Amino acid sequence: MKNIDSRRMPIVGYTVWPSGRLHLPESDDAAAVAAAKAAMAEQAGWYKPDGSPSDDTLVDIACEARASIVRDGDWIEFDHDDEGDPKWSYQAIAFYVAIAPFVRSGTVHIEGEDGARWSYTYADGQVTQQGWNGWDGSVEPFGQYVDRG
Repeated sequence: MKNIDSRRMPIVGYTVWPSGRLHLPESDDAAAVAAAKAAMAEQAGWYKPDGSPSDDTLVDIACEARASIVRDGDWIEFDHDDEGDPKWSYQAIAFYVAIAPFVRSGTVHIEGEDGARWSYTYADGQVTQQGWNGWDGSVEPFGQYVDRG
């Protein structure tokens, strides 16, 4: 039998559509960015810490969260990244987890390309996942696969 593994198409990614609003004071933006960059650098993926300026804001690094972010005072609003390549990754998860200590409240909803829906709810410096992550099948950030069946 022939080995066809070398002729298979590579995985192209899992597209996501984020939405939501977080209360993350503008005064904490730089610290949140530093935490997010450090956490994302620990994961394999697109984000490369050497390629980003030291004065980035959350708006600037939104693409790493597979989102578009608009700042409205002490709130940040998430939307779909129309200009980038919004494919989910461990780096995206790292972003959402790393900003938790700086978020006072709010929820980010994620819809996956297959219709899966999960969200990250923030309170008291913690993040909690609701729902089943369609990309890795987990029910908590960086969790193990859970069969929905």
